[in-house]
Amino acid sequence: MRARLSACCVLALLVGGVSPAQAVDRLSVAVADVVSAGLVLRDIRAEFDAARGTAAISVARARFGERVERDLRLRCGRAALDFQGFTCHRAAAQVGGKRIPAVFDLELDRRHGHVRMAAVLDGGGRLELDAGEGGRVRARLAELKAEGLQALLAAWSPSLVRRVQDLQPAGRVSGELDWQPGAGASPRLEVQLRLSEAGFGTADGLRAAEKLAVDLSLDARRSGAAWHWQLALDWQAGAAYLHPLFLEAGPRLSAHGRLDDRQLHIERAELELEGVRRVSASASADLDALDQGRLALEVQGADLAVVGPRWIAPLVAPASAERWAFAGHASGALQLAQGRLQAAEVAFDAAGFSLAAAADGTALALGPIGGALSWRAGQRSGARLQVAGGHWGKLALGGFEVDAELMGEGVTVARTRVPVLDGALVLDDLSLWRGAAGWAGRGSVVIEPVSMPALTAALELPQMSGVLSASLPGLRVSPGEIALDGALVISVFDGYLHATGLRLREPFGVAAHLNADVEARHIDLAQLTETFSFGSMSGFVDADVRGLELARWRPVAFAARIASSPGEYRRRISQRAVENIGALGGAGAIAAIQRSLLRLFDTFGYSELGLQCRLARGVCLMDGIEGATRADGGFVIVRGGGVPALDVIGYNRRVDWDELVDRLQRVIAGNVSPELR
Repeated sequence: MRARLSACCVLALLVGGVSPAQAVDRLSVAVADVVSAGLVLRDIRAEFDAARGTAAISVARARFGERVERDLRLRCGRAALDFQGFTCHRAAAQVGGKRIPAVFDLELDRRHGHVRMAAVLDGGGRLELDAGEGGRVRARLAELKAEGLQALLAAWSPSLVRRVQDLQPAGRVSGELDWQPGAGASPRLEVQLRLSEAGFGTADGLRAAEKLAVDLSLDARRSGAAWHWQLALDWQAGAAYLHPLFLEAGPRLSAHGRLDDRQLHIERAELELEGVRRVSASASADLDALDQGRLALEVQGADLAVVGPRWIAPLVAPASAERWAFAGHASGALQLAQGRLQAAEVAFDAAGFSLAAAADGTALALGPIGGALSWRAGQRSGARLQVAGGHWGKLALGGFEVDAELMGEGVTVARTRVPVLDGALVLDDLSLWRGAAGWAGRGSVVIEPVSMPALTAALELPQMSGVLSASLPGLRVSPGEIALDGALVISVFDGYLHATGLRLREPFGVAAHLNADVEARHIDLAQLTETFSFGSMSGFVDADVRGLELARWRPVAFAARIASSPGEYRRRISQRAVENIGALGGAGAIAAIQRSLLRLFDTFGYSELGLQCRLARGVCLMDGIEGATRADGGFVIVRGGGVPALDVIGYNRRVDWDELVDRLQRVIAGNVSPELR
């Protein structure tokens, strides 16, 4: 027998004490609307088959708050309907024609006014709901796996799942939820969740995490039109990489605020973070445009030795983050609005930093540093720092002050004098600004005379006399490069070196690159050879090095020429110097005089010397005095003159650069014997 009854008829049967299962074989019910707070169901149809013990329920349209779903279906593999209520076991559900990946058990207890539901997800885990009288709902999540949760959400919110699929989430979620409608308009929501063995990772490797364990609790109460909430989050285990930051477990967050008509207000948030005495923040934003909100952040007592390598270096210099070290403390505050920084304040207390060189040693170190800076968008502000000292490579730097004006994304630094040994490095008219590609700037540099004896001693080089000075009016800074107009001048060995066209790329990187042109004039050979223990030579030489290119501070290309300086002066060369010049030339260099005769004299006269090298691809193409090529293919390095006189002749025009440098080092060390024939 098949009957079609209205909802009122079903109610009459139950109240009258007649079981529908006993009265009919099949029961069909149609209900136009069911309306309650936050829930509207339309066109509800239910069918119960008493003989088979099955049931099917469909809802044409359902609205949950602002969300609308169509064509909801529930089919029970085993069902029962009696005076006590309704039970549905091994049920399958669909939304919009798509199966929800779970098996459901549903129980309606008419006597106690309870609705209980349990769902076992296909991907693993269990979800239980218990709705009692008064609308109170309790939910329990037990070991819900990320795969099962994604599949469940795919039926509910496909767009949300698409947004997180690229992260390849993993892990399990357990916890409880308690919804209490309360009396009148004062509902309350309590949530306790635990995320365990969680992780995620993107294909590009720029975002990843593993073995995460996080506890979260939320308590929200409604007062009038607003929700007032409290949140606590405890990151207990695991690590994450969010390029360029590597984060480890330990932080704890507590926050409270309100949600008012989709306006989220974080009235106060505090973060417990290793190495920081206190981190607090406040914020406000529209839920539909979170990136357009406002944020105020305050940091007090940050230990730079801890937070510097973790937070500052990866953000400021990600390519060399592992080579930075920090010390001291800092405090500060910043304000952001609509995704842009609006204000920043930073104060330093005995702070310091150092940048290790790509090889052994330290490239740069400054500190202790004290002072403060203040910056406001669209306003002029300033910074004043006191630096006690430091060092650049092996050069000690004295104390100095930095006084700067900040405006927008630009910095103008007042004249700054940095003591270096007995001289100073002076920066003047220095302006820096930040563009789309990074920091750029311009200014001028002056090196006040530094004595070469002090400089060579500090650099652990053979002692030289003279001074180093420079006037470089055209300092230009661009991302990854420093270029200098003007000349760097070194007065040494009674002559001078003059360097122009200086350009330095990646100055603090592992692939530092230097370009320059260098000329030397009237270099006293007696002082030069005595300083480097090369033997004894008298006279003067000029040198030109064009297109000098250093990679990682080693020569990779240049065209060099050394020649006797013009003029009248004594020109003598010792036997040891002859031997060393011959050793540099290898087996291809000979002295045009018999070995036995060479041993009879300590010094020899010469009229001219010259040597050329064009370095390319690790090979030095050698030549000697210009225009002195011999018929036999040799080239003259030293042309004899006076009594006794001799010529030094080279024949090997292609010399491996590394081998040539090694020979020179061994010659200076006195470990090479002459190769003369």
